[in-house]
Amino acid sequence: MWGNRRVWRPRLVFWAGALAIGVISVAFAKLADMAQHLFHLMTGTYGGTTFVPLIITPLGFGFCAFMAMRFFPNAQGSGIPQTIAARHLTDDDDRARLLSLKMVAGKILLTVVGLFCGASIGREGPTVQVGASLMLQAARWGGMAHARGLIVAGSAAGVAAAFNTPLAGIVFAIEEMGRSYESRANGLVLTAVILSGLAAIALVGNYTYFGESAGASTGFSDWLLVILCGVGGGAFGAGFSAAALKASRRIRRWAISKPLDRMILLAVTCGVAVALVGILSGGMTFGTGYEQARGAVEGNALPWYYFLEKLLVGFLSMVSGIPGGIFAPSLSVGAGFGSAVGQLLGSNIGLAAILGMAGYFAGVVQAPMTAFVIILEMTGSHNSVIALMCTSMLGYGTARMISREPLYHALSRVFIADAIRRKRAEPAPLAG
Repeated sequence: MWGNRRVWRPRLVFWAGALAIGVISVAFAKLADMAQHLFHLMTGTYGGTTFVPLIITPLGFGFCAFMAMRFFPNAQGSGIPQTIAARHLTDDDDRARLLSLKMVAGKILLTVVGLFCGASIGREGPTVQVGASLMLQAARWGGMAHARGLIVAGSAAGVAAAFNTPLAGIVFAIEEMGRSYESRANGLVLTAVILSGLAAIALVGNYTYFGESAGASTGFSDWLLVILCGVGGGAFGAGFSAAALKASRRIRRWAISKPLDRMILLAVTCGVAVALVGILSGGMTFGTGYEQARGAVEGNALPWYYFLEKLLVGFLSMVSGIPGGIFAPSLSVGAGFGSAVGQLLGSNIGLAAILGMAGYFAGVVQAPMTAFVIILEMTGSHNSVIALMCTSMLGYGTARMISREPLYHALSRVFIADAIRRKRAEPAPLAG
């Protein structure tokens, strides 16, 4: 066995693919941070907002929409729905339309451009599609079977490397990527997460994404905070999810006659609105919202209305059709909501921020285990584990009462339906 090339070649290719996910995720993160920094320098939003975003942001949105429609189809949005759809498809050509090396290049390029023009998007969701694409390509080169398990493994590795959250990567794979998770994929997922995580740590070191939070739930007011952040955050998250699904359906029907022209028009219009809100907020709503969320986690209160502004620009960026994820913007919205509730109750702002993130994020994606684990690992809030669990479950329960459809799975059905329609439209093979 030790000298058998057929045994070791697939393993080596798989390991190389997992390491590549870690390296590319780090490079993606650096490019994304650089793009945001350049946007703020160019527009002056570090020291006082100018009106430059009214030009840059709509043009950038239009460019991203054009490139996604013309050269990188299926690169729109976060990439998680495409990855879920690819896992359900059985035809290799259908999967290749959603997960490929071309998609890796397009997703990274256009997400970075979107951040460069001030879009309220994140790189973490796109990293899931990038990771799944790289792992599926490694499977093709290595002659490996179990494509579905490899897609899940690549997705988990992407989450782990993007946030430095290995446990969240595993939970995400089980809870979000595969509602019918197969136990035989355990080894693939664990190996991919370990190797991609090691590659990322080797390049940037071990870190906590949002720093350390010392907040801990101690008194009655803190448990009132749990209830308000869970129920309120879940309601806002479900509202965002339901509105995004309804808007995406209407946009598809509206754009069907002239898809390229109308999607570019929509993207430019959304870009103008994002620029206006960003200027009115003093530049706080541009980009991922990472700095605002980290500040709240560290105890610095945000303006009470920040979460409403950030929710609006996140919604506009999502429905515009440009590539980019909602992970980081959603966490920023949640931190803003928690900060507002914390100020209202006179509670610890850091604790309120992480509970707000848990409630809102669980409401958006309807994946409570992923929500609480990912926030636990990103903030090091080990003193608030039970409070985080309760808030996530309250957010999830509230969201289920408002919107029955989990966002990513509902969006994935569009790509599955497109693949089915394409198959039906193909001419039948001639009889021999």
